[in-house]
Amino acid sequence: MLFGVHMTSASAEGIKIKSFELEKVEGDWLLNASFQIELAPGLEDAVQKGVVLYFQTEFELTRGRWYWFDEKSVLAQRQIRLSYQPLTQQFRIASEGFTFSAPSIAEALQAVGSIGGWRVIDNAQLDQGRSYMAGLRMVLDLSKLPKPFQVNALNNRDWSVSSDWYRFPFSPTGPNLVKR
Repeated sequence: MLFGVHMTSASAEGIKIKSFELEKVEGDWLLNASFQIELAPGLEDAVQKGVVLYFQTEFELTRGRWYWFDEKSVLAQRQIRLSYQPLTQQFRIASEGFTFSAPSIAEALQAVGSIGGWRVIDNAQLDQGRSYMAGLRMVLDLSKLPKPFQVNALNNRDWSVSSDWYRFPFSPTGPNLVKR
């Protein structure tokens, strides 16, 4: 079973979801997603001067309840680290034991925004007869910045980089439509 969405948007600073796909593989649901990341010139400059940026991708699955707040059935988070190595003049991307080098900031941001085969749902966590609401987003995690940059980030919009939550209905057994 496969569920996916492809989106297009105009280029602007920030993070936008370009496409995503939930795929059922051997009882688990894997997420493949692509984000477009555009950093302000000040942020790009900070990375080239040694500031490490941490991007966090969040996936959640909620089930509505009429008698109380929605139940969060699944919450998965994944962190991706972007740094610059001046000696080799390469950008380095690291996530969950995987490392990758890129010669330019554009290629590095493309690698940060590409997620493949991320296990987000164990089928045992799902009630097969229920419908859920899934959500996906990516943010620049300001809490991982050095303290002086955290103070600057609070006062500067260029440092508040995140995508909006994209929410969509999800059913483990029902017909999940592919939207384009």
